[in-house]
This record gives sequence, structure tokens and C-alpha cells, in this order.
Amino acid sequence: MKLFIGLVTYGESSLKYLPESLLSLQNALKFFSPDDYQVVIFDNSELGDKRNREFISQHYPKFQINYQEQNLGFAKAYNILINQAREKQVEYFFMMNPDILLKEDSLELLVNALEKNRGLATACPKIYHWPFPDKPKEKIIDTCGLVLASGLKFSDLGQGRLDDASFDYVQILGPSGAAGIFRLADLVKVAVDKVGKKEYFDERMFMYKEDCDLAYRLSLLNLKTILVKEAIAWHDRSVSDPGRGFFATLRDRRNKSKQARRWSFVNQHLIFIKHYSQENFVSRFKIIFSILVMFGFVLVRERFLLKEYQNVLFKIRKK
Repeated sequence: MKLFIGLVTYGESSLKYLPESLLSLQNALKFFSPDDYQVVIFDNSELGDKRNREFISQHYPKFQINYQEQNLGFAKAYNILINQAREKQVEYFFMMNPDILLKEDSLELLVNALEKNRGLATACPKIYHWPFPDKPKEKIIDTCGLVLASGLKFSDLGQGRLDDASFDYVQILGPSGAAGIFRLADLVKVAVDKVGKKEYFDERMFMYKEDCDLAYRLSLLNLKTILVKEAIAWHDRSVSDPGRGFFATLRDRRNKSKQARRWSFVNQHLIFIKHYSQENFVSRFKIIFSILVMFGFVLVRERFLLKEYQNVLFKIRKK
């Protein structure tokens, strides 16, 4: 088998996308022999919520479903899927969010990119904004892959910008967690050995920024990623117009749940601590400055995050 496709779903937040998202995946798989791929969906829905599984079973009976009646988090669920792919000895692992639409030839183009260049470890599609529930019409970029600035500041290349092809050949660090393809033999190189399994995404990061951490670890081993600009997808994520300013950013932050802000806050600090020693002097100075700025912001505006410093220490000691 050549290709393993893994998705992670969760309750109502995923269910609304599945009719269009899974249809786009099915259409993208028409370019492959049925013996060359397997689709496995891990449903992270809580106990008793069978809606995602019932929809998939009814409309896509050939797609396999895994579940444990609890939310294991993005990282752990994907690690289970990747280990399952390893057991089947596939060459490539493709991950996609349920709020992704694929252009019909996108998956074939991504596989071909890795087939033609054995020096590549991963590849990502060019992802545009999907203004769900409207049809994807805009050419506003959601992400062209992850890039890294000094101070361990990760961002999605081109996000919120009108696509003018200026990002097509920019070197990227890794694919966004929204969608990307990995050469499994290279993905194994960055895995952490656990008892009876391998851990690819850091499972201390329940969700948010785990894709940044993985991309950074791939780069440390000089494992290359490219944007396949012809491979098109769409993603329903709020994108910001460039230059909207500080106050617009604050408004966007208020729209995020407190739990999402907790996860993001903790995971960013984990990244700072994990990879601080790999950075140069200037980057280390910026990391320290960022930590201080974040502390000041929390004191003034989001004091509910103060107790998350204890959570950061707990996760570091646990490792």
C-alpha cells in the first residue's frame, strides 16, 4: 500500500463539514487504485456522540473509523493513526482536517512531488480560505506552509494575503496541521520512542502548535518540505487581512475560547523551553523578551492564564 489518509473528527464542530470535505477526498482518490490507499478517521467525540461515525458509516462505508469515546487530543489521535500506517508499511501519510476541501488532483500532485524528489520529507498544498458555508471562491491565502522567524515565532506563510504567486517558491519549514503529506520513513526519524509505540507529535500538546513543533524537529534533521503550488485546497479558518493592527488582533483573540487560549499559551511556552538551546544568541534574547511580554499581557488582560505556568512546569517535568 502506498498511501494512508488520516483524519481526526470531533463532535458538531466536524460534522457540519463532512458532507463536502469527505466528498472532496473521495474525488481526489479517484486517481489511485483502491489497493494503493486506506482512509482511517479517528473520531475524538465524547462518550455517546456517534453523529460523525454514523454519517461516515452511512455515506462512506469503505472509510475505517477508530474511536475511544473520549477526546484524546489532536496529537495523540494522529500518533495512533501514524503508528497504524507504519504497521501497514505504507510509504506516505496524508493528514487533513475535516474542515478542508481538496481540489480533485491535489492529492495526486502531492504524492507525485514526493515520488519525484526522494530528498523531500514532506509537502503541503496551497490552501485558500474557505468561507464556510459558502463555496470556496476567493484567492485569499490560508497557508502556504509554516515559516519560522527568529525567536521561535511560527506563522502560516501568506495568511490573509491575496495570492499573487509571490509565496510560491519561499522555503517553508513544514506543512500546516490543516493538511500535509509525509514520507513515513522520514517521519519516523523524528519520533520519540515510548513504551510500545513511537510519538511523532508531542502528546503534551493536546492541540494547537503541535504542527509547529513537529516542523521544527524535521528541520533540525535537515528534512525538507516544499509547497506544491498546483495542489490546491481550501480551509475554513478566520484569516486576518494584513496590516489590520494590534486592536484587530485583540478582537480576534477575544473570539477564541478560554480553553483554546490556554492550550496555545502552554504549548508556545513548551516550544520555547524545548528548543531554546538550539537557537542562536539573538533568537534566545527574543525568546526571553517574548516570555516577559506574554507575562505582562497575562497580568493586565488575561489573568486566568496565570495558573497555566504551573501546567507548563508539570508538562516539562513529566517529559
